[in-house]
Amino acid sequence: MNPATPALPTNPRIAIVGAGAIGTFYGAQLALAGAEVDFFVRSGLAEIRARGITLREGSALQTLPAARTAVYATTEEIGPVDIAIITLKNTANDRLAALLPPLLGPQTIILTLQNGLGADELLASLFGRERVVGGLAFIAAVREAPGEIRIYTPGYVTLGEFKGPAGKRVRQLVELFRRAGVKCNAVDDLAEARWRKLVWNVPYNGLTIAAGGITTDRILASPEWKREVRALIDEVVRAAAKFGYVITADFITEQFAHTRRMGAYQPSSLVDYLAGRAVEVEAIWGEPLRRAQAAGVAMPHLGKLYGQLKELTAGRG
Repeated sequence: MNPATPALPTNPRIAIVGAGAIGTFYGAQLALAGAEVDFFVRSGLAEIRARGITLREGSALQTLPAARTAVYATTEEIGPVDIAIITLKNTANDRLAALLPPLLGPQTIILTLQNGLGADELLASLFGRERVVGGLAFIAAVREAPGEIRIYTPGYVTLGEFKGPAGKRVRQLVELFRRAGVKCNAVDDLAEARWRKLVWNVPYNGLTIAAGGITTDRILASPEWKREVRALIDEVVRAAAKFGYVITADFITEQFAHTRRMGAYQPSSLVDYLAGRAVEVEAIWGEPLRRAQAAGVAMPHLGKLYGQLKELTAGRG
């Protein structure tokens, strides 16, 4: 499959691999817009089959009825699709080698919307770089129950090729999301976009855990924690610059403003931590730290936070 050539049919068949907050939200949006969407679900299968999917944003409510919600316990039941959208946590990536092959036809695109660094390279090594498109979901949403998603900030999605500039198939994917009512744009450098997202994920996902399980508004209300946010952001920005990616002061200012608008928000890593689940420590903190240190960038604040998070989450599956 050549990423420079069209790879999407007019009405592509889509599999959502991981029906947490992100996968359920985007899958439901695509299905409500008329796409054929199948969900691979690890937990809550019976509940979603019985009730369908409900999306709540403020007082607004959207429902994908049970009759239109196709959920499956295995990827073998789904079979080959045109697009496999990976929304599993990175902590489950050791399962991808077994989960994805039943979904892959000759032209299947693998789109990963996972956090942190490393997922793109893993998927390329397993299934070929020509299949892989990476994405970043800038969204604040939580799964309150199986099939029930509360959206705090719908945000937007950024898509790019694993390597190289955005081609026609990426633009087709962008249009697919836009038709579903999701703000979406293409980028020519996926790696740069991933470093930019770390500007938010590294401090807020991490410090809300390290500070004892508190929400983002309390992080910003504390002068001590706010200074730590800034120190972590500065390290991420320096590391990104070492790789040739410029993150502007305006972008950083907007991250602070965006976080204030969220109010009392629990980032996804904090939600996982409080629920006793595995946290994406390596993808969000460990891998960026290792890459920065290998490039000669000192990261004392990130190193300390990474160590704290490893200790706090030790022994989780």
